[in-house]
Amino acid sequence: RDLAGEIEWAKNRRIPARDYLEQIGSHESPIPADLMHRVYVTYEQRRRTAGMIDFEDLLEHTVRLLQEDERALGVVRGRYRAFTVDEYQDVNLLQQTLLDLWVGARDDVCVVGDDYQSIFGFTGATPEYLLRFAGRWEHTTVVTLEENYRSTPEILSVANRLVPRLRGSRKTLRATKPPGLSPSVRDFETGRQEISWIVSECVRLHTEGIAYEDIAILFRINGRSEDFEEAFARAHIPFQVRDGSFLQRPAARSFLVRARAAEGSVAGEAARIAAELGYDPGGKYEGGDEATRQADLERLVALAAEFPGDDMVAFAADLRARFATEHEGRGVQLMTYHRAKGLEFEAVFLPRLEDKELPFALAESDDDRAEERRLFYVGITRAKRFLAISFARARDGERRSKPRPSPFLSEITPPSERPVADVVPARARPVARTGGPLFEALKTWRAEAAKAAGLPAYVIFHDATLAEIERVHPDSRAALRTISGVGPLKMQRYGEQILKIISTFPAPGVPVTAAG
Repeated sequence: RDLAGEIEWAKNRRIPARDYLEQIGSHESPIPADLMHRVYVTYEQRRRTAGMIDFEDLLEHTVRLLQEDERALGVVRGRYRAFTVDEYQDVNLLQQTLLDLWVGARDDVCVVGDDYQSIFGFTGATPEYLLRFAGRWEHTTVVTLEENYRSTPEILSVANRLVPRLRGSRKTLRATKPPGLSPSVRDFETGRQEISWIVSECVRLHTEGIAYEDIAILFRINGRSEDFEEAFARAHIPFQVRDGSFLQRPAARSFLVRARAAEGSVAGEAARIAAELGYDPGGKYEGGDEATRQADLERLVALAAEFPGDDMVAFAADLRARFATEHEGRGVQLMTYHRAKGLEFEAVFLPRLEDKELPFALAESDDDRAEERRLFYVGITRAKRFLAISFARARDGERRSKPRPSPFLSEITPPSERPVADVVPARARPVARTGGPLFEALKTWRAEAAKAAGLPAYVIFHDATLAEIERVHPDSRAALRTISGVGPLKMQRYGEQILKIISTFPAPGVPVTAAG
C-alpha cells in the first residue's frame, strides 16, 4: 500500500515514471528513491502490457483529451456552465488542471473547503489552491463559516489555540452550544495506565448514557489499535476497528499462517517468523502502512515472550481469544485521525500525544509538521461534548520506551496563560518502581514459578503487571482478569496462586488491627 500510495502521489503531481527521480525534490519516498523509481517504471510497463489504467490515469487521459482536442473541450464547456467543488483543501495538481480546463475563462465557480483540515498531503493534495483562490479570481466572494454546531465552547477553545500555528486563513470557531465540560490533558506514568484509564472512562460514559458507538479513540497509525482491542476484549466492551483489526491486518495474518507449522518455543518461533516477515527493530519506516506492519510484528513478538508455554497452536488460540470481541456495527470506535475526518462523536479520546507519534516520526519538514498539526486539529474538533487528551512517560515493550510529550501540547496549554484544558497529572497512584509488600511477595512467587518452569521471570509476568495487581488489589478471578498482562492461559495457570497471595495482604485503605 505504501508503494501504491507513492505512485498515486506522483501521478497526482503529474510526475511520470521516467521523471520521478528528477522531480521529487525533497519529498521522502517510502523506499530508497532509485528503487521506488524502478518499481514505478515496472508498474507502468506491466499496466500498459495488461491494457489497464488506474484512477489517476482516467484523470490524466481526460486532461490530455481536453488539451489536444478542441472539439471535445467545446462539448464539455458547452454542457457544464457552473461548477462546485467540495473539500477543495484536498485538491491536487492533476485535479486542479482538469478543473481549469473545464472552467476556461468563465468565473462561475464555487469551492468549499477548510484549509485547517487539509491532511492528505501523502496523496499529493495541498491547501494552496484554496488559499490562493480569492487572489486568482478577481470578483471572488468569500464566506467564512465560523459558527460551529457540533462542539462545546470549551472544546473549541482548545482548537482555537492551534489557529495561530496553522499557517492559513485566520478564523475563530464560535460555539452555538451551551458551555460544557472542560477538556483534559492527562499525564500517565505508563502506557498501561493510560489504556486502563481510557477503558474505565468509556464504561463510565456509557453508564451516564453515551452509547459506545458514540465514543471514539483516535490514533496516528493503525498499529496502535491492538492495545485497545485487547483491553476492550478483556473488559467485554464492544468495539469496532474502522481500518482493519489487529488480527485482520497482513502482519498478523501471515504470522498465524506460519505459526501452524512452528515446532519450537513460542518466543523463539515468534522471533523467527517475525524476522522472516521482515521485522526490523532498528529500522526507520517511511510509509505509514509499513510503520503499522512493524508495530504489529513488534507486538506479536512481545506477546509471545509473555506466553507461558511452548505450544504455538495454543498461542495462536490465545491471540484469537484476546482480540475476538468486535461487534458488527456498534461499539467504541477505534480509528486513525485520517479515517475520522468528517465524523463526529459525543466523546473523543486522543491518546499517545507524544513526540514521534504526533507529530509522526517521519514528519521532518515544516510542511509535514504543519500537516501533523492539522491532524491534531481534526482530532480535537471531532468531539461534541467530551474530549480527553493523554500521553505516557513510559511504554513497556516498545523501542521508544521513554517517549516525550508532543510539542503540540504546549500550543494548547501555554504556561504563561491560564490553560484552556485541565492538565491532570494521572500519577496519583503510580506504578511502583520498587513496590510495596504485596509487590515484593508477588516477585518472590514469580521467581519460584519461573525457576520451576525453566523460564525467565518476565515470561511469567512483567513487573508492570505485578505492580498493577498491587495497585488494583483484585479479590476475584473476574477482577484479576481485567489486569493488563493477565491473559486466559496465565489466569488458568497462575490465577488461584496469585489470589491466595493477595488475600494475605489488606486492601488499600483497610486499617490493619494489631493482634492481642
